[in-house]
Amino acid sequence: MLTTVNAFLAAKGIYLLTFILFSLGTAGMIVCNNYMKKLICMNIMQVAVIFFFLCLGQKNGGTFPVALSEAVRAEEYINPLPHGLMLTAIVVSLGTTGVGLSLLLRLLRIREKYGTVEEDEIIRREQKI
Repeated sequence: MLTTVNAFLAAKGIYLLTFILFSLGTAGMIVCNNYMKKLICMNIMQVAVIFFFLCLGQKNGGTFPVALSEAVRAEEYINPLPHGLMLTAIVVSLGTTGVGLSLLLRLLRIREKYGTVEEDEIIRREQKI
């Protein structure tokens, strides 16, 4: 039984870790009311998705598709498309984080007005006005 679990974790454990990471980010987005914490949880989710696709694009014994001195069969190459797409996803993630941080700086003004950046409290005070 233990060897079966070890074999499963060795083969598919990386996907389990990716799922756990994505679940933590999702739970944090739902549970946290602080906008900074929500932004951090969103980044955790983005990293989990990128990590998943990079792991999915890997191949045991595969090599990079570059010019080698010896001839290599096509099935031994790793598909470069997922890696290229994830580079684009990383850039989008950085852009999203930058916009989120700039909006959080705007929240400093909200904190000055309402005294908090907690979502529930802001909505409650806004409904009173």
